[in-house]
Amino acid sequence: MGNQQRGGTLLGLIIGVILGLGIGLGVAVYVTKMPVPFKGDPRSADDRQGDSERYRNWNPNAPLTGAQPERGAAPAAPEVQPSAPATSAQNPVAQPPAVSADPLGDLAHAQLKAAEAKAAAEAAATNDGFHYFVQAGAFRSKADADAQRAKLAMMGWEARISEREQNGRVVFRVRIGPFDKRGDAAQLKQRLDDAGIDSSMVRVQQ
Repeated sequence: MGNQQRGGTLLGLIIGVILGLGIGLGVAVYVTKMPVPFKGDPRSADDRQGDSERYRNWNPNAPLTGAQPERGAAPAAPEVQPSAPATSAQNPVAQPPAVSADPLGDLAHAQLKAAEAKAAAEAAATNDGFHYFVQAGAFRSKADADAQRAKLAMMGWEARISEREQNGRVVFRVRIGPFDKRGDAAQLKQRLDDAGIDSSMVRVQQ
């Protein structure tokens, strides 16, 4: 009777050990087959953070309302500077001539300018680079020169007295002028000669 009890107890232990080993083996196989969280994840921390942002902003009713998930703002298009209009060099626009407010005054001014230009051209043509004087005498004394000058003044001609040393002595010359044109000096000399006053024409470099 006692041997039968020991045999039953031993058999129960063996069966319990076998069942325990089977259960432990099954648990071990189950654990090895399950994926370990966050282990061997090839994605970077930025990718995981992006997934978290998408899950946080995810709207489960978006398919029903037609709402679109928020997206980042599109980059602004580069601002295009307007090009300056090209000037038309081939077809320049002719400007209308300005209308004068005083046409008669402009005409008179133009005629005056033309006359001045003509006179200047004539003077340049007749000017030979010399000044001309009409000498009405050369005297040894200042008193005689003053008397001759007074005589010419009474006749309407203004004369000047100039001093010059000649042959070691001072000579006082009485002259009228200067004249830019030789013809003017020649006419005055002729008038003095007609009046009985001896005269001569003197040319001086300008």
